[in-house]
Amino acid sequence: MPSDFRQEFIQFTIEQNVLRFGEYKTKAGRVSPYFFDAGLFHDGAALKRLAQFYAKAIVAGGIEFDMLFGPAYKGIPLVAATAIALADTGRDVPYSFNRKEAKDHGEGGSVVGAPLAGRVLIVDDVISAGTSVRESVELIRAAGATPCGVLIALDRMERGSGNLSAVQEVRTRYNIPVISIATLDDLVGFLKADPRRARDLAAVARYRNSYGVTADA
Repeated sequence: MPSDFRQEFIQFTIEQNVLRFGEYKTKAGRVSPYFFDAGLFHDGAALKRLAQFYAKAIVAGGIEFDMLFGPAYKGIPLVAATAIALADTGRDVPYSFNRKEAKDHGEGGSVVGAPLAGRVLIVDDVISAGTSVRESVELIRAAGATPCGVLIALDRMERGSGNLSAVQEVRTRYNIPVISIATLDDLVGFLKADPRRARDLAAVARYRNSYGVTADA
């Protein structure tokens, strides 16, 4: 499958003001030249198109899965919308998500939607500390199902506390693939293709030299 959708996604995030350039302090205390906030996809049209990108990334990633799971809270609209986008392509798959606190009445439990079973693909926005992935993996395994991968919007390809990025730490710790709609490589490629973005490109390159990881590290 052509990877053009990755460049289209970068353009889309800029148009939606989800991806911005400037100076932004990260949780790690670093000053980043760009900021990505998936919470700003907050209308129906934007969510629909975002889900279509998720669906394209799933197809391009080639991961075999039986159902989707979205960790609360940001993963809830993402997993539902992605299931709809996949259905529009002709693939109808079950999905579920979790509550932050288990419900002790009605249907009870902490999982809403389809029962966790088979190979489960986790759908989230980004991986930073990896907390939601850890909780999702534990929940899926406790149900007797198998976490088979994680799908995110953007891989910043940035070192965490050690030499690995948060994405690489998840891959190593749980032995599951992590796929993304786009990566820092895609962002750099987008900036290189637009001469008007030379200043942003230079700032991202400097930041990457300081904190970046390679794709196969």
